[in-house]
Amino acid sequence: MPDILHEIVAHKRVEVERAKAAVPAEELRQRIADLPGPRNFFRAVTRTSDTVNVIAEVKRASPSAGLICEDFDPVAIASAYRENGAVAISCLTDEKYFQGRLEHLSQIKEAVGLPVLRKDFIIDPYQLLEARAAGADAVLLIGEVLAEAELVDLLIGATELKLTTLLEVHDTQTLLRVRPHIGFPHAGYGLLGVNNRNLRTMKTDLTHTLRMLDLIEDPSILVSESGIRTHEDVVKLRSAGIRAVLVGEHLMKQPDPGAALHALIHGNRD
Repeated sequence: MPDILHEIVAHKRVEVERAKAAVPAEELRQRIADLPGPRNFFRAVTRTSDTVNVIAEVKRASPSAGLICEDFDPVAIASAYRENGAVAISCLTDEKYFQGRLEHLSQIKEAVGLPVLRKDFIIDPYQLLEARAAGADAVLLIGEVLAEAELVDLLIGATELKLTTLLEVHDTQTLLRVRPHIGFPHAGYGLLGVNNRNLRTMKTDLTHTLRMLDLIEDPSILVSESGIRTHEDVVKLRSAGIRAVLVGEHLMKQPDPGAALHALIHGNRD
């Protein structure tokens, strides 16, 4: 595990224990019991379309880029994404490293009629309860930070809560290790994400997804993540049979994230 991930996961374990002490799991379960069922994140992302399906990300900062968006209004940004063709929203909820909050996800879910992914460093089943109670329809699971037993426990927990999982990998070795669990418990529940960012160097390479394709049994559930900046990037991935991408930093750096999303999907406006 790269040093930055070691640091983040170590802090996350402390953070989760504090959260458990503040709000017991049973209280979260009671909140969840009163909620409607999740929106179908899987169906939104894998739908057949003439254009690529974009999961558009709301995030204020990252360890690699620092502060990305100073004038940060998560609901306004997510609404602009919806109006410009996003099929789903990814919301960063990590506070220390990404300046996110679970409240941002809840606000987006209430205001924007799209499925919402909790993007965080999920290492404990308690965080699945947090996510569902906050209104998440899906959660990110990062293969590089989870042992196999931990991953299986989280996949079971997510299934029980009817949450779609986006299982993310970067390294070939990680993909081979987690491949038996992709789509758990059966097709329609899980997506596979390939992160084009090398978490050791923080450099991105769009062709990383293309190189991994031969190892992926079902490309229809594949989401290419990171390093996607232009319409040409999207066309290249779509021509290889990739239906979905997750884009955040590029959009968040633009003066008008919604217009940037439209240009990414359709090319520049005349």
